[in-house]
Amino acid sequence: QVQLVQSGGGSVQAGGSLRLSCEASGYISRYCMAWFRQAPGEEREGVADIEGDGSTAYADSLKGRFTISKDNAKNTLYLQMNSLKPEDTAMYYCAAEYGPCRRLYGGDLYSGPRWTNFGIWGQGTQVTVSS
Repeated sequence: QVQLVQSGGGSVQAGGSLRLSCEASGYISRYCMAWFRQAPGEEREGVADIEGDGSTAYADSLKGRFTISKDNAKNTLYLQMNSLKPEDTAMYYCAAEYGPCRRLYGGDLYSGPRWTNFGIWGQGTQVTVSS
């Protein structure tokens, strides 16, 4: 299985942008890849996921400001974050699981990937947004 190494993150003022990267040690074209975040004292929250074929899904609460993407040739996953808010402050993690993404919808709503569905994790990177 692949190993994941994250980069990016840091501190930014509200309204700013950041891009996170997650480089895998091997091919990711057959993996479901995802981003999660966890604020102090909070549960790990799924942000978005991306299938092997490139189809994406976002937690409805975060749709519109964050963009997940990947470059299979570089074995790298990305998270572009725009219009950042102080409440986006958290540790961000990338994750991978071999096979298709397991997405559970409540009607038309997607609450985001579930961390229990992923067994491979990056080391995490801190994102701090100041007001």
